[in-house]
Amino acid sequence: MKNILYISLFLLGLQQVSAQHFTRKDTLQGGLRHERTSFDVQRYDLNIKINPEERTIIGYNDITFKIAEPTKKIQIDLFDNMKVDSIVFNMKKLQYKRDHHAVFINFNEMMQPGTEGKIRFYYSGKPLVARNAPWDGGFVFKKDTQDKPWIGVAVQGTGASLWYPVKDSQSDEPDFGSSVKVAVPNGLMNVSNGRFLGSEDLKNGYTRWDWEVKSPINTYNITVNIADYVHIHDTYKGLDLDYYVLRANEEKARKHFEADVKPMMDCFQSKFGTYPFKEDGYKLVETPYLGMEHQSAVAYGNKYMKGYLGNDLSFTGVGLAFDYITIHETGHEWFGNSVTSKDIADMWIHEGFTTYSETVFIECTQGYEKAMKYINGQRLNVQNDKPIIGAYGVNNEGSGDMYYKGSLMLNTLRHVLNEDEKWWALILKYSETYRHQIIDTETVVDFFNKESGLNLTPIFNQYLRYKNIPVLEVRQHKKNVQIRWKTDVANFEMPVEYTLDGFVSRINATNNWQSLPKKTNLDKVAFNKTKMFFSISK
Repeated sequence: MKNILYISLFLLGLQQVSAQHFTRKDTLQGGLRHERTSFDVQRYDLNIKINPEERTIIGYNDITFKIAEPTKKIQIDLFDNMKVDSIVFNMKKLQYKRDHHAVFINFNEMMQPGTEGKIRFYYSGKPLVARNAPWDGGFVFKKDTQDKPWIGVAVQGTGASLWYPVKDSQSDEPDFGSSVKVAVPNGLMNVSNGRFLGSEDLKNGYTRWDWEVKSPINTYNITVNIADYVHIHDTYKGLDLDYYVLRANEEKARKHFEADVKPMMDCFQSKFGTYPFKEDGYKLVETPYLGMEHQSAVAYGNKYMKGYLGNDLSFTGVGLAFDYITIHETGHEWFGNSVTSKDIADMWIHEGFTTYSETVFIECTQGYEKAMKYINGQRLNVQNDKPIIGAYGVNNEGSGDMYYKGSLMLNTLRHVLNEDEKWWALILKYSETYRHQIIDTETVVDFFNKESGLNLTPIFNQYLRYKNIPVLEVRQHKKNVQIRWKTDVANFEMPVEYTLDGFVSRINATNNWQSLPKKTNLDKVAFNKTKMFFSISK
């Protein structure tokens, strides 16, 4: 019963999307109007104070930008429960107008392409508190076992503008990194993304902790983690490994992370390329919620257990051999953090590939058969409730099937290709080609078509744009067994493997009836569903 409950929360919580009814608020958050596309963010420099007792934030964000199109107005986002104190440009306060979570800022003159500048956006307020992070966005204010504050934030899908002013769109990442400076009460530490630059006692009961990110970063990945942390440092093959854990968990953490992190890095770097944020280092940070893929500061809250809080989301037992949160959230460093979707409607680019990385890790450490057992066990989690791709331009994610169905689609493509050496070369080249880039579904499909030499578009379309998986219709026609694919997509082709008289064969099935090469009875043919994700109708 617990397994079912956890999976329901995991799938439904991450994808709380209403029916196809969208408001102005949705388009303001998800759309790319002129006020957003007219400027390119170069850098964010966040400098704030967080008061754990009052649950407040006060400070500013320096937003460095470059004008791309002539404009007199730009859009910066900040949730409407947060207060705009002032916005300063060239030593002068700017006028602005709020519309839901959008803040439209007016310059005093037309800004021309190529112009570079910086606004300082002062703000304050009480950010929203999550009811059940990370499935709904917001801050988490808890206490550790020593009754000291333990604070985190997770805002994927909800929006980074929940807690700081930002161009809240995955279409634009700061080109030249960011800094996060957070003042917290003395005796506590803040851990954010990138490298630690140092701390400063502000002589007012607060210490400011300064962090610097050199790589481009998704806005929802910028984070704060506040607690009485202990720092554990390690290195592996030239990569810095840092763990920030609650003081009471130091010994447990040392042993636990050693078991998975180094084998994981060996596997992922061999399959997906060099860790994408080496200059920012790799961190796991213990959080008061389950986890999140915060770039170079991965949130970890799996309580030092194997599986998913001690459960196996594949129902096979294979998933109990590793810490799900460590593997899954780190997989996002390649898929989601490095390779990023332009619109959250295409979030399968993050979640499908990352869920598949779990299977890749199992294959690296336990072999192909266990990997296939694991990924096929995940079939039970697929709902086939609606398309994986959501509606564009309205901050709308598609079905939660982007996780398991997305992963099973990739496993299907591997076996359509049917050449492992070519498959792993394709996956590696994909990860490296779009390293630190923002892409869309069409880009992925075009790449896979080109590198495979096959027309995979109908397969991608069936799994991503329709709720149904392919159905292999099978019938006895006189002395022949006949098959065809039933799909929403026209001109669908996909091979299928079958066993007859002890021999394994493969045939390219289409939407038209065709006979297996050898005359036989239907009860003598077994179709293999472990390599490809489809159902059978007889």
